[in-house]
Amino acid sequence: MAIAKAERLMNLALCLLGTRRPLSKRELRESIEAYLEAGSDDSFNRMFERDKDDLRELGLVIETVENLDGEVGYLARRDSNRLPPITLDAEEAAALGLAAKVWQQARLAGAASGALQKLRAAGLPEDVDPYGSFGALEPHIPVHEAAFEPLMLACRDRRPVVFDYRKATAAHPETRHVEPWALECWRGHWYLAGWDRDRAAERVFRLSRITGKVRARAGRYTAEVPDVVTVRETVAGWAGEIADRSALIRLRSGSGYPLRAKAVSVRELGEGWDELEIPYGHGLDAWLVEFGPDVVVLEPAELRAEVVDRLRAVAKG
Repeated sequence: MAIAKAERLMNLALCLLGTRRPLSKRELRESIEAYLEAGSDDSFNRMFERDKDDLRELGLVIETVENLDGEVGYLARRDSNRLPPITLDAEEAAALGLAAKVWQQARLAGAASGALQKLRAAGLPEDVDPYGSFGALEPHIPVHEAAFEPLMLACRDRRPVVFDYRKATAAHPETRHVEPWALECWRGHWYLAGWDRDRAAERVFRLSRITGKVRARAGRYTAEVPDVVTVRETVAGWAGEIADRSALIRLRSGSGYPLRAKAVSVRELGEGWDELEIPYGHGLDAWLVEFGPDVVVLEPAELRAEVVDRLRAVAKG
């Protein structure tokens, strides 16, 4: 079936590229065997429209022309479908190759692979390997959450969404009505920054805490969308990347290496414990909870209370 469709698309492309005048649907149907075998006019029309869209998706510029009699015809001019030579040096080609390898678990993987194929077709030299120069590097952005793709599309199309969200301190999820702005990956977790309509304020949501399906809603945004830099700073701040103070914790020896990497100072306490001074920003309490009994917060008191509250919420289920 795939071979038959590819052959049909190739024949249609050759017809459109080879003609000097627009060809009508009738003429195209008579010229391509697969269209002659279509059972009815409706079946042919659906097949032709799909094929035309597929060719345009592949990059073929198809013009629609109406003649003096009102009949619609189609053609693909060669000068409109001729790309200039692609000139990339080895480093540029490697950068494109690495970018294409990033999206391994999301819908963008096919688009990235297709982009490289189009570059090859447009003149990227065969002796330039877009992967080879940095073959030891395997960049990956993990996308395990089912909410990623619908939220990515909602951000792109500026569509409000509704989803159920469970805060780290809550036992049960609650419904949130959000105008999504942007998705950001930080420390291996995806976050959505957007406008929470119910709270009339900007909020950041961790995708792994979204339960159920993300539902799109009709209508326009009610709040102004900030620029990209502002959104990224918001995500970083809520995720804990921006720190304006320090915290003092006890950490079990031989554990918590990510915390040790962020530590300003480390002091051995003996009996299997170390004392660390680490940057303290929004979201640190959620991060510390992930280390369980290996971490004890010494100060400030507010951080200690936040961690205790989160642990109690987890214990309650």
